[in-house]
Amino acid sequence: MKIAVIYWSGTGNTEMMAEAVADGARSAGADVDVINVSQTDAADALSYDALALGCPAMGAEQLEESEFEPFFAELESGLKGKKVALFGSHEWSEEGQWMDDWTERTLGDGAVLCGGAGLKVYSVPDEDGLEKCRALGKALAEM
Repeated sequence: MKIAVIYWSGTGNTEMMAEAVADGARSAGADVDVINVSQTDAADALSYDALALGCPAMGAEQLEESEFEPFFAELESGLKGKKVALFGSHEWSEEGQWMDDWTERTLGDGAVLCGGAGLKVYSVPDEDGLEKCRALGKALAEM
């Protein structure tokens, strides 16, 4: 299975998560590319068997607006039946409403969502958070 782990990270937290997701997928035998969202587009992303998408909460609990949101909006029309995992970090609130909204949006696009919901980690991912990321990557590779 060929998986793209595509992310946006402002502080490095979501990038750390992306690397851990990739490690987990590789441990399950997947061929994985880790890609900053600025270095890809929807057409390239949709050529992969599965996608792990990472974006932190920004502003009022939303996806990053200048790069990630436009990318995801373009990607949405091709997500029906696509295996997808979502992940990201947040610091604005303990709840992480942006991930719940993103999960609902992705399911509405017809994606097959790994784990049924996105993985959110508060602030800097600790070892427990990184282990959850590795487990997410492994589960995506085994779907």
